[in-house]
Amino acid sequence: MSELTATNAAINAAANTKDQKHRNLLILLFAGFVLSGIATTIVGPMLPVFIRKWSLDDGQAGLFSTIQFLAALAGTLASSAIASWWGYRPALVLGYALMGGGLAGLNADTHLLALQAAAAFGLGYGLITPGTNLFVAELGGARSASLLNLLNFTWGAGAMSCSPLIALAMRRNSLPGLLVGFAVFGGLLTLGLLVTPFAAEHHEANPKTRESGHFQIGLAVTLALAALFFIYVATETSIGIWAAEYAKRLARGITGITTLAPMFFYAGLTSGRVTAPLVLRRASERKIVLSALALAASGITLLIASTSLKIALPAVFLAGLGCASLYPIFIAWLSRWYGARAKKIGGMLFALASLGGSAGPGVVGFISKHSESLRVGLLAPLAAVVVMFTIVLLLRRQTTA
Repeated sequence: MSELTATNAAINAAANTKDQKHRNLLILLFAGFVLSGIATTIVGPMLPVFIRKWSLDDGQAGLFSTIQFLAALAGTLASSAIASWWGYRPALVLGYALMGGGLAGLNADTHLLALQAAAAFGLGYGLITPGTNLFVAELGGARSASLLNLLNFTWGAGAMSCSPLIALAMRRNSLPGLLVGFAVFGGLLTLGLLVTPFAAEHHEANPKTRESGHFQIGLAVTLALAALFFIYVATETSIGIWAAEYAKRLARGITGITTLAPMFFYAGLTSGRVTAPLVLRRASERKIVLSALALAASGITLLIASTSLKIALPAVFLAGLGCASLYPIFIAWLSRWYGARAKKIGGMLFALASLGGSAGPGVVGFISKHSESLRVGLLAPLAAVVVMFTIVLLLRRQTTA
């Protein structure tokens, strides 16, 4: 499905929200998440350019993702504080301005300037991620999980399109122009958010919350939800980052299809997220989460057992399909269970998600190095899925989602 179709789906979802005046704002936020998906994943396809341009070793090249992650973590924490004091708009405006400027500077003349550019767009998407998710969850009310799935579908569309766009631009010697185009997109989003009205932020009474009774959110529930945020993102990034290397080893060399292996994972993510609103009309969120985790576990198991790309690539797609609806539903639970407190608590949970994104691939690499087998390393995300399944089952005793 194209990004245009995704935008149309988002517009229709916006039109169905209770407050029609939020339509233009939702369109901007959905469009912005396409750029966020590009910014989050752009370092990967750009690394060969950096290594060749400045003769970097692996350690120096790895600084890009490290600095990007640390900046995103800082942005996530800052976003929570800014939203608590001044609302969502300031963090979103600043975030897209930094994201656009950072992407424009990524093709800098010096290594240091490129690192600073990576820090800028990392800080930018760290600033916009919590606020966008929580604000959309608030506007969605009882339909928050459906709307969040569509929102995160647009992120997946951006992530999936990033590698092909970079590859095409490099073949045509137009990489600087592409990066400037991303920057212009960020500038337009910044301007749009400055002039678009933000209505008073609120939390609608949610029928699902009423059905659950007035349960108290205790420390155990908070810790469980925090663990789900951390473990989920660790799982997603582990598969997304290691898919290409695993495919390369199966094919015994780098080919066009091995380089594009992560696309199959993101294709599963985007496909699942665009269809999730339809499924959510017919099944409870908890049943969907448990079924999705079972599908993700099956996909990862098939990936570990695969001996050829004909099996590995569909397995990666299945793993992505299983992961698709998890994070949006977890965010919907955060907004629903904590109400206005989600702004403060959400900052810490999204920060933990960022930590998970950094830790997950590292754990896979550590296990793979010491076992001398990437297959063994991929047991880590499989174990993570089993842990999430157990946590969701335990949450049933204290909440009704």
